[in-house]
Amino acid sequence: MKKNLYPEANAEYLQRLIPGSNVVKAFNTLSAWALQNGPSDANRQVYLCGNSAEAKQTVAETATKLGFTVLDRGSLSAARELEDFPLQLFPEWRLPLRIAFGLTVFFFFYLLIRDVIYAYVNEKKDISFRIMVSLANKVFPIVSLIMLSLCYLPGVIAAVLQLYRGTKYKRFPNWLDRWMLCRKQLGLLALGFAFLHVLYTLIIPIRYYVRFRISASTISQIKENRTTEFDTTTAWRTDSYYAVGILGFGLYVLLGISSLPSVSNALSWREFNFIQSKLGYLTLFFCTFHTYLYGWNKFLRPSYYKWYTPPGYMLCLVVPSVVLVLKLLLLLPCVDRSLTRIRKGWERSEPDDDSKRTLLT
Repeated sequence: MKKNLYPEANAEYLQRLIPGSNVVKAFNTLSAWALQNGPSDANRQVYLCGNSAEAKQTVAETATKLGFTVLDRGSLSAARELEDFPLQLFPEWRLPLRIAFGLTVFFFFYLLIRDVIYAYVNEKKDISFRIMVSLANKVFPIVSLIMLSLCYLPGVIAAVLQLYRGTKYKRFPNWLDRWMLCRKQLGLLALGFAFLHVLYTLIIPIRYYVRFRISASTISQIKENRTTEFDTTTAWRTDSYYAVGILGFGLYVLLGISSLPSVSNALSWREFNFIQSKLGYLTLFFCTFHTYLYGWNKFLRPSYYKWYTPPGYMLCLVVPSVVLVLKLLLLLPCVDRSLTRIRKGWERSEPDDDSKRTLLT
């Protein structure tokens, strides 16, 4: 099925065929399953439109009795928009999918050049087999962390704009409004990349390359009759790295579950806001700290800057670090107090307004 096959909507065509009737467009955005079983999930809204207020009221009462929430879209001229709803293919996912695809492609080729091509050109080593697991397991967490931070960056930008303007009643720019509307999709895609990172990490011990390196190292130590001393610092770092990563992933999953319509509909606004905002920033902190522990002191070693380029994990830390720093600044008592007043409806008066009031009085 395609959109705009006919010059007018079916509802408008029906109204033209029967001029004396009152046509109301409704229920076409719901599935047959939702109509049969009731609004047990996210399909709670019924969009309707029509030229007769009485006819729309009758349909609205029917939808309300079925347990749905009615949303009036105006006159029958909006029927084409309602008829096009079921024909749209992931309209709210297009921007997040483009961002995810762009980040994945960029970091894949960036790490391919740094790890595989660099080793072949400078060291004459063919490690192309690492593309399938090792390289992918670097790309997935990088994209996941960046996309998670992109979920919370627009909220920080919105807060800065409100502080700058001194009011909450001015509309955000279109690009910021669109960005904020797709945060849920960005978060779910980020969770998907995090799941891939976990799965790829779990198969590391059974890889042929890893088992070969372990056995070769063990045999080499036996032949040379040497042992490696236990490093407490390394033990603390690796255990902290894994523990923080597990906590971050656990909170990640909680955010994903609470964003499901069937779960979010059972939560109050305060509960939903606490999970998505407070625990969300905590998730971002844990995941960012997990990456810092992974890097540790590698940024001090020149050997990690292959062809004078920073490692991929360094690049992925830029956006989340900026988000966390800005959020900490917004949490300062003097800033938080002003932002809370603005969000409660207070507006900062401009000097010009005061002078105008004086002239008028």
